[in-house]
Order: sequence, then structure tokens, then C-alpha cells
Amino acid sequence: MLNISQNNILDKKLEKYSTVKSLINRPYYKVLNRIIIVTSFIVLIFLFLPWTQNIAGSGSVTTLKPNQRPQTIQTVISGRIEKWYVKEGDYVRKGDTILFISEIKEDYFDPNLVGNTKNQVEAKKKSVESYGSKVTSLANQIEAIENERKLKLEQADNKIKQAVLKIKTDSIDLEAVKTQLKIARTQFNRSTQLNKEGLKPVTDVEEKRLKLQDAEAKIISQENKYLTSKNEYINARVEIGRIRAEYNEKRSKAESDQFTALSNQYDTEAQVNKLQNQFVNYSIRNGMYYIKAPQTGYVNRALQAGLGENIKEGTPIVSIMPANYEIGVETFVDPIDLPLIHKGERIRVWFDGWPTIVFSGWPDMSYGTFGGKIVAIENFISENGKFRVLIAPDKDDIPWPKQLSIGAGARSIALLNNVPVWFEIWRTLNGFPPNYYTPTSKESKDTKEKK
Repeated sequence: MLNISQNNILDKKLEKYSTVKSLINRPYYKVLNRIIIVTSFIVLIFLFLPWTQNIAGSGSVTTLKPNQRPQTIQTVISGRIEKWYVKEGDYVRKGDTILFISEIKEDYFDPNLVGNTKNQVEAKKKSVESYGSKVTSLANQIEAIENERKLKLEQADNKIKQAVLKIKTDSIDLEAVKTQLKIARTQFNRSTQLNKEGLKPVTDVEEKRLKLQDAEAKIISQENKYLTSKNEYINARVEIGRIRAEYNEKRSKAESDQFTALSNQYDTEAQVNKLQNQFVNYSIRNGMYYIKAPQTGYVNRALQAGLGENIKEGTPIVSIMPANYEIGVETFVDPIDLPLIHKGERIRVWFDGWPTIVFSGWPDMSYGTFGGKIVAIENFISENGKFRVLIAPDKDDIPWPKQLSIGAGARSIALLNNVPVWFEIWRTLNGFPPNYYTPTSKESKDTKEKK
């Protein structure tokens, strides 16, 4: 603004005007100033108060162990509903009968199926014993054949030795006869010569001729004996080969029969094992007609109804809630907040149906909330686009209500860093995530203190 006028506005005081004086002297103006000043001071202090950063989640009440959650009981075999032993809401113990079903498959209609199968098993076992006895007998037979073969071979060896000795004897006798023949021929020639000279009579020549003929006859006979001995030796050698072939054939036949018996024995043992397997399966199947409670609990709902209705194997029949369970809470957090959640962290939980006053930044001032600890964090995103976190009761905090039922709604607040209120307002207005931090374990703290 241009300062064109000669009058200086700054030199003039407003107190000289009566209207301004009247406004200044009014009492409520001073009170308003004080209220503004006090309020500003309180807001300033409030901005510097500590605020606990947190991550909110929602879920439901569940159990910590999978075997303690509501489950359905299925039938292992197909059958027809014949009789119900429970109704909805009943308390059942482990092993109590819930339902009885009858058989609908024609392969199991025989009421004496288990007994007949057992008889077949016993019969096959006796067959196995028979084959075992046969194998033992054949083994003894093979041993006897082997012993007889050894004796026969020894006997044949003795015959060969005898034939060899006889050949030697006959050859010696043959040489002796040859010598006698030579002597007889020499004597005959000499007698003939002396007879021509008139020194020997004719009778002496005839005598020497007879001796020569006798010697020639003996040598022929001895040669026959010698050839006969050789033939006996050859026959003895052939006999050894025949004995070996004969007893090898007998042994091979006995071993073949033994192997056949062993094969039949093993095959029968396999049949026994198969029949025993069938016998056990049939026995177990007979016990499956009575569907029993797998654990102690309450029958929630009958999923099948009526009598005479056919059900297939694996069909759910009833749902049961275990009587004893450890309660917990499953909550779901956004993927952006998952890196801020760690196993073992403390968390605040409140349940539907319990009066609650929650100050998310001041957990100590919240009413109706209960303490918990994170025991598991799911690594795969759920169908709702969030990650599942399992919370267990904090033993150092107030016990959770005993009246909680499985499936009831629950909400949670995971506590993070402590920051001033002004920082949290600034972070929220700017849309920044909570500060990321990694909790230090007790072990690392202890090691640092020792160092």
C-alpha cells in the first residue's frame, strides 16, 4: 500500500477511542484469552505425549493345535446306515460308537468270510509244511545218490586197477609162452636135424613136435587172455563214464524235483501272506462297521440322516468339537504390515460380546482388552488377501474369558514403537507406514551385557 497521506497511522493509538476502551475493559475478553492460552498449552503438551504405534487386525477365536479344532468324522468304507447311537449335542468319549453301518458290496456279503479266510490260511500253511518236508526228503535223496555214486566210482576204480594188474599178468604170461614156443621150436629143429643125421630116433622128433604144437596153442590162448584183459580194462573205463552219467542224471532229476518243490513252497508262502493280508483286512473291515469317536468331545451336527441310506467311503457323517482345547486367536493383517510382525511379540486382543474401551496408542488405558503373544505367522497369503497370524494367551497377563467359544469374533492390535503424538499425526496425514524395526532377542541382550 502506498503511503501517500501525510498522516502516519502508526503514530495513532487505538486506546484513545472510547469503543476500544470499552472492549478492553470487558471481563470475559480476559477469560477467553486465558482459555485460549491454556488450551494451546494443553494441546502442545498433548502433542509430546508418548504414543504406541500399532497394527490392527481382525479375525476369530480358534485353537492352537490342529487336533483340537472342530472336525468331521468320515466313514472309511461304503455302507448302509442301520442305527444311530448319538444325537446332536451329546457328549461322547474317545471310542464311543456313533453309528453302525452294514455292508453293501457283494464281495463281503458272506458272514463267515473271516473264518473261511482263516481256514484257507491254515490249509496253505500246512501245504507249505508239506513242501518243506518234500524238499528235506529230496535233499536226503540227493545226499544218498551222491554217497552211492562215490561207492560205485570206487568200485569201478578198483575194477580198473584189477584190469591193469591182469593185463600186466597176462602180458608176462604171454612173454613166457613166447619163450616156451621159441624153446620148443629150437628143440624141434635140433631133433629133426639130429634125426636126419641118425643121432635121434623118430619118436624123439615126434615128442618135440607135440611140445611145439602145445606151445603154439598156449600162445594163442594167452594172446586171447591178454586181449580179454585189455577189453576188461576198457569196459571198466567205460563203466566209470556210465556210472558218472547215470548218477549225474539221478542227481539232476532229484535237484530238479527239489527246486520244483522249493518253487511251490515259495509260491505257497506268497499265497499264505496274501491270504493273511486278506484275513487281516477282513477283520479290520468288520470293525469299521461301527463308526467310533476319535476323541472326547461334543457332537455338533449330524451331516447324514435317516436309516437305510447308502453312503460312500470318505463321506462326512457328523462334526465333533473336542472337549479339551487350548484357545487362541487367528487374526489377519495387511501384506504391507507383515514385515513389522514378529514371532513372540506381545499383542492386545478384545472379543465380541465383552465391553471394551480401546485406546490403540495407549494400551495401558484400554479396558476389556487381553494380552497375547504371536506364536505363528503364515508365510502364504490367505484367500482374503491378508496374512494369517496365530495368537496365544499371554501367561503374564489377565487370563482370557472361559466363556469364549470357537469361531467368535476377535480383533487385535500389535504394539510397535513408542513415538510422540505429533509424529503419529504427521505420519498418518502423510500416509507413511509405521517405523520398521527388528526386535532383539533376550539372548543377544544377555551376550551384550556379559561383554
